Amino acid sequence: MKNRSMIFCMIILTMLSSAIMASTAVAAGEAMAGRKASASSKGPAVPPAAVRYPALVDVGAKQCIPCKMMEPVLEELKAEYAGVLRVEFIDVQVDPQTATKLGVRGIPTQIFYDASGKERYRHMGYMSKEGILAAFKKLGIELVRKDGGKKGK
Repeated sequence: MKNRSMIFCMIILTMLSSAIMASTAVAAGEAMAGRKASASSKGPAVPPAAVRYPALVDVGAKQCIPCKMMEPVLEELKAEYAGVLRVEFIDVQVDPQTATKLGVRGIPTQIFYDASGKERYRHMGYMSKEGILAAFKKLGIELVRKDGGKKGK
């Protein structure tokens, strides 16, 4: 019974995420109507502005349950890796244009950038703090916590 409940919840969450993204795409499409696509907008990724260190951009919505689950993870990363890792949250309901520019297809989506601002990896769905740190490590991006401890365990 527990497995059925989990599957049912996942189906509902997927449907809600799809509905949010569909409404976001419609709003973004209306906002962009009449504008020409620039030649520089070939790639879907928009790197964080003026980063000197790696960045994690989480794209979600305040009403999305998996996105709410990401909030404490992002806050921990911000606190532990201040000055080493830039962590941002983009709410698709507040800023649908940025989500569209980033090519986000579902929420939550975590986008990993290296120190030069180049997108290196993206993940859709909830991701634990350990999973995020492991992804940076797998990308060869070494993060050192502000208290001096290395990220890996």
